[in-house]
Amino acid sequence: MLTSAPAKAGAQGAKGWNTDSGPLLSQGHGEVRTDWTRDEIRTLFALPFTDLLFRAATVHRAHHAPDQIQLCTLLSIKTGGCPEDCGYCSQSAHADSGVKATKLMDVRSVLQMAAQAKDAGSQRFCMGAAWRNPKDKDMPAIVEMVKGVRDMGLETCMTLGMLTPSQARTLADAGLDYYNHNIDTSPERYGNIITTRSFEDRLDTLENVRSAGINVCCGGIVGMGETREDRVGFIHALATLPRHPESVPVNALVPVKGTVLGDMLADTPLAKIDDIEFVRTVAVARITMPMSMVRLSAGRESMSEATQALCFLAGANSIFTGDKLLTAPNAGDDKDAALLAKFGLTPLEGEEPMRVAAE
Repeated sequence: MLTSAPAKAGAQGAKGWNTDSGPLLSQGHGEVRTDWTRDEIRTLFALPFTDLLFRAATVHRAHHAPDQIQLCTLLSIKTGGCPEDCGYCSQSAHADSGVKATKLMDVRSVLQMAAQAKDAGSQRFCMGAAWRNPKDKDMPAIVEMVKGVRDMGLETCMTLGMLTPSQARTLADAGLDYYNHNIDTSPERYGNIITTRSFEDRLDTLENVRSAGINVCCGGIVGMGETREDRVGFIHALATLPRHPESVPVNALVPVKGTVLGDMLADTPLAKIDDIEFVRTVAVARITMPMSMVRLSAGRESMSEATQALCFLAGANSIFTGDKLLTAPNAGDDKDAALLAKFGLTPLEGEEPMRVAAE
């Protein structure tokens, strides 16, 4: 089981990162566990809101710099035409969203975008392709992108759909830092959202990525009409993986006209998750996966500053910045810089705690 090293925690305290955690951590809160039960997670969700936030913030400060936010940039390197039928996705060939299918971007254009992201302060450059799985003929260009972005001093992340063990090893040999493959929702609700691949298919790809030695980025989407019990199941599935994901993106559904969920939830109370419930989900993710980076991802553009502030208090410490997330709108670099300045937050310096602990 992965545990945080006391010596490193003390070093963080010397830098002023780690406030006195008090009795919460002495009772075991903040320990890295992979044996969470659904009852335990259900109990966390049901805590009084201020108690939940206090506990999440305490856990967060035990493992992370509370005044630093990781900045990431996401680029769609191949848009649209995906054969999967994910009900939330505007890039699905099954959707009537108006998104046109494109070919894989050329390597030079991708590297130009990566350079711009680095200039804007991003630490990680994430590249996404709307594929069910990459074809072997595409791998040489993907490898060039990974190597080129790494040569700039940026962390690299790819999301390309399902991977075979050999494809995962190819990406690892290229130096890929992270692979994103979200579980999306609870195992029980998964079949209501996607039918072209199973929940187990998702787990198989995560295992292939782990076995190749690549760090895992894995989260999901809330606000898809699910119940709190589904959110409990979603967090439970992540928090009981053999090793927690190094990054956990929490997305709020952006209902897109022409997608199954976008059309189903349009103009209904279910079209937007309650802000407090969203913050609760972030807080429970932080408590159950204390050393992971918890990222506010899609949907942040429509959140108020107050909601985002509560998410950061609850332990979110990573965001996607830039004007677009694949095909969805995002706040933009200037707006994000102003927001972080208002909150007194600065870009993350150094590596993430899970990577440091693994060294």
